[in-house]
Amino acid sequence: MAEAVSNEAINKRLLWSCRRGMLELDLLLKDFIYQGYNSLELPDRKIFKILLDYPDAVLFDLLMGKSIAADEGIASVVKKIRSIATSTAS
Repeated sequence: MAEAVSNEAINKRLLWSCRRGMLELDLLLKDFIYQGYNSLELPDRKIFKILLDYPDAVLFDLLMGKSIAADEGIASVVKKIRSIATSTAS
């Protein structure tokens, strides 16, 4: 029987996936993994993983508020990431 994967192992894989070509994205996404990811429901976790497949420029524009996602799920997760970023910057 397969052993259950711990939250810590999942988060380590996600942290690796959050490594981007832009330092700003690295910091935003890393902070979100540490402070907000574990509170996401399963559908939002799946959406977060979809966001990680976005090109850096598109993801940056979404997270900086320069563009708005047409998909409500994506927009909701982006808002949560931005919220964590805002709270850690204060």
